[in-house]
Amino acid sequence: MSSEAPITVDARGHRCPVPSLRLARAMDQAGPGSHLVLLATDPMARIDVPFLMTERGGTVVSITEAEGVLTLTVAMPAATTD
Repeated sequence: MSSEAPITVDARGHRCPVPSLRLARAMDQAGPGSHLVLLATDPMARIDVPFLMTERGGTVVSITEAEGVLTLTVAMPAATTD
C-alpha cells in the first residue's frame, strides 16, 4: 500500500463517460499501489468504475454516497517484481 495521500479526482457534474475517463487518466499518472478517490454525481459511476478497475487490475476499496455525491475509493495494483 502506498503511504502517500490518495489522489482526488473531482468529476462532479459530469455524465458518463467523463468520470471514468478522468479516473483512468489519473491512474495513468499515479504510481503502482496508489489510492485514488473519485467524486462523481453520475450514478453510472457505480457501474463504470468497478468495470474500469477490473480492466486495469485494481480494486474498488469503497463506494459511499452522501448528498448526491458518490465517493469511490480505488487502489492501483502494486508493482510486480519479475
